Amino acid sequence: MDTSVVPWIAAAVTLFWGVGAYNRLVRLRSEANAAFAALETELAKQVQLVHACLPPEEEQQASQFSGGSAFWGGLQGASAQLSAALATARARPLDPDRIATLGAAQEVLAMAWDRAERDDAHDLAGPRLPHTLSSELSHMVHTAQAATENFNQAVNRYNEGIQQFPAVLLAWLFGFQPGRGLRARS
Repeated sequence: MDTSVVPWIAAAVTLFWGVGAYNRLVRLRSEANAAFAALETELAKQVQLVHACLPPEEEQQASQFSGGSAFWGGLQGASAQLSAALATARARPLDPDRIATLGAAQEVLAMAWDRAERDDAHDLAGPRLPHTLSSELSHMVHTAQAATENFNQAVNRYNEGIQQFPAVLLAWLFGFQPGRGLRARS
């Protein structure tokens, strides 16, 4: 009689361990997704800032011969690229390829801002960008860096969780794939 209870106890312990380990992996993935949602909010603010700075379409076309269309076109194109990358990454925030695309789009927008600020400083007609833009953009970049760090830490915890033995067996069985962090802009 005692020997027939031991396999049932072992099966119950294994089952409860499996449920607990699976719940832990789901929780770690959810934390990474929540950290991405906060990061997405911060990056979306940068896209909104570009749209807030853009002059009406008529003014952009009127300044076409003075280089204004290239000035605004670079910012507008970079913000559109970041917006598209955010939409793609939103569907699967732990997909390494989507996060790599988002990182590239973030770098393109940063370069467009740098170029816009540099070109705006040498415009003899006066600045095209609002005076308070630099401090507002700096604040947005700083908060995005903090959100990026939180996301990267959550992804690291998730990756560590799916690589630990014996949880790696459940991760393989249920298709948990490693995620990728995002490089923080300096």
